[in-house]
Amino acid sequence: MAMTLRLEPEDEKALALLAEAEGVSKQEATVRAIREAAARHVREDKVRRLSAAARERYADLLDRLGQ
Repeated sequence: MAMTLRLEPEDEKALALLAEAEGVSKQEATVRAIREAAARHVREDKVRRLSAAARERYADLLDRLGQ
């Protein structure tokens, strides 16, 4: 599906710098940034879930260590 992306001038400059730094087109830099952001959110959610499970599982131990 085609999509038009409208950017503010400063965002256009940032995208151009990113694309140049990565040696790719602005299209590819945009796609990479979207995928990286999505992957980061998935990882952060997973860490939150695992952390909550560990805190629940070891709640008694954590309480004793805190005393």
